[in-house]
Amino acid sequence: MSNTTIQIFQLIVLYASMVIHEVSHGLMAYKLGDPTAKLAGRLSFNPLRHIDPFGTVILPLFLLLVGSPFVICYAKPVPFNPNNFRDVKKGIILTGMAGPLSNIGLALIFGILIRVFGVFGILSPSLAVLLFVVVYLNLLLAFFNLAPFPPFDGHHLFLSVLPEKFSGLKNFLMTNYIFLMFVWVFFVFPYLIVPLVYQLSLIFAGNSFGF
Repeated sequence: MSNTTIQIFQLIVLYASMVIHEVSHGLMAYKLGDPTAKLAGRLSFNPLRHIDPFGTVILPLFLLLVGSPFVICYAKPVPFNPNNFRDVKKGIILTGMAGPLSNIGLALIFGILIRVFGVFGILSPSLAVLLFVVVYLNLLLAFFNLAPFPPFDGHHLFLSVLPEKFSGLKNFLMTNYIFLMFVWVFFVFPYLIVPLVYQLSLIFAGNSFGF
């Protein structure tokens, strides 16, 4: 299997997983009483409704062109109105975490498929690579979005549980998110998070299949 084929498959998996990620945010908000995403047409699985010019197009293409060891993307954030939640704090946390949890769930499902196919002897090397790509990229997408500052999903959880005495830290994260995003994308994520995600992917898929 050529590198070009794998790269194309990576982009397909990323975009599909990204759409599931965003729809999960909207569905959770809708379940908790907020119809904002539904009214905005963001409960659709049509990827065109979730495109962010930088996060969906420019960033992944740039990472591919510079030979980055990872390719990641993100979509236009799903809108939600916390005032519509019956429990505002709980609603914000659950809505924010729905996206990353959907990706972790997909990684778990495909990791189980690798193990099951291996047990039954129907896991060819090419199929193993493709299934592992799904596991790995979904975990990357999940952990990429757990950064504790905007526009990433992790800030909904982190800032909701942060004690009031750390309001200075909260203000720092909210006002310096562009700088923090640059540091996260180009330094912290590739050199600290990516290696950890790869090891976690091996746990999900199982080391016994030659990865």
